[in-house]
Amino acid sequence: MNITIRQAATYLNVPEATVRRWIASEGLPAHRVNEQLHCNAIELWEWATAHGHPVSKALLLDARQAPEAVPPLTQLLTAGGIHRDLGGDSKAEVFREVVEALPFPADLDRDSLLSVLEAREAMGSTGIGDGIAIPHVRNPILLHVEHPFVALCMLKHPIDFDAVDGKPVGALFVVVSPNVPAHLQILARLGYTLRDAGLRALLREGAPSDEIMHRIRAIEAATPVAGVVAQSRTAR
Repeated sequence: MNITIRQAATYLNVPEATVRRWIASEGLPAHRVNEQLHCNAIELWEWATAHGHPVSKALLLDARQAPEAVPPLTQLLTAGGIHRDLGGDSKAEVFREVVEALPFPADLDRDSLLSVLEAREAMGSTGIGDGIAIPHVRNPILLHVEHPFVALCMLKHPIDFDAVDGKPVGALFVVVSPNVPAHLQILARLGYTLRDAGLRALLREGAPSDEIMHRIRAIEAATPVAGVVAQSRTAR
């Protein structure tokens, strides 16, 4: 749930000028929507809690009642693209290829993103089995992107990824999102979609992009979003 600076000030019980000062000097997360600064309710709650600033409980209640909508996976993939024949004989080499392929603004520090991805991977493999991995940053706020996307990166040669089933990885879904709630929703939706045996087979075979997108579109058409959320909660 996005809120205006005035609404954020009300939840924090401070003047708007104080909120703007915190954005400029204390790292309060804010994003531009239609040329106006907005805060994400969950990010604001987390920031206020971490910095010891009192915040109204109504903020969290309002955010839970108005969950943020996340675009369909096909739309996220259209934004992120399907990138083929990426090289590399190790995770580090593959991540460098992946970071260069992602559709980021020119001023984004790709070396910093590479370090974050490698640090996340050092905490445990993002290889989920069957030749698939979902590398992602643990804190999406670090990237300061306005819109989420998912990029599918197909490797020229599958590599050892320390995956749960020991199989080499040839397909990486890279998740990029502007805030934590969207990040978690995308991961849940992607995890559910990748349960489909037909889609996994297409990924193993390196099928054409239109066939992969057609399969994902069919999965989404047959699965209401509410069903994805409910099943992801059950799996936790």
